[in-house]
Amino acid sequence: MKKNNILNISKRELEELKLVSKDYKSDYEKVLNGYPIQYLIGYVNFYGYKINVNESVLIPRYETELLVEKTIKYINKIFNKKVSILDIGTGSGCISIVLNKEINANLTASDISDKALEIAKYNAKENKANIKFIKSDILNDIKEKFDVIISNPPYIDPNEKIMDMVDKYEPHEALYASNNGLYFYEEILKNAKNNLNDKFIIAFEIGYLQGEKIKSIAELYFKDCKILIEKDYSNRDRYLFIINE
Repeated sequence: MKKNNILNISKRELEELKLVSKDYKSDYEKVLNGYPIQYLIGYVNFYGYKINVNESVLIPRYETELLVEKTIKYINKIFNKKVSILDIGTGSGCISIVLNKEINANLTASDISDKALEIAKYNAKENKANIKFIKSDILNDIKEKFDVIISNPPYIDPNEKIMDMVDKYEPHEALYASNNGLYFYEEILKNAKNNLNDKFIIAFEIGYLQGEKIKSIAELYFKDCKILIEKDYSNRDRYLFIINE
């Protein structure tokens, strides 16, 4: 198990750990035993931006970078103005930071976790991103309307077996969701129209086996809209977009 874990760590990450570690031997042993190296380094590179992380937030992943990339392409295709975007469950703030820096957009980011919001605010400041942060349980405390709602919500079924290092160290409230992992999608979809302008995009990262189930939920509330399931780098269903032009 130790060997397999270290094979998943890049040489660059080990070099970065050497630079920041006060006790490299001890930290290296933690990595061998499954502790996420990103938490030891204290930051990750996400879409070219330095995003600070600790055990209060998920470690941003390549799949989420692709969510952002795809969303930017749809925004540029559909809108010809400065767009308003809501990022639900912002975590480290990585999605909002990239969108604010890469396109002409007003960003609002929400999370239920005070600790996550603290990190997200710090990351926004460090990256000179202009983001409005709101503590909210999904859409409960969101009053405004937006052109885009984007979310990478918790979507793992509590009964699903995942990597030990993820289950043990990353925050469970950002990983697991009831109703077979579908809870947050349904909650967002059944209430989202109250927070959307006439022309809009909803962009989700999803579990690779959830596409058709979430599409069925989306069709209940957005039957007249375009609903698209798209693939990740491994050719697995990973994104769902709802578009009203």
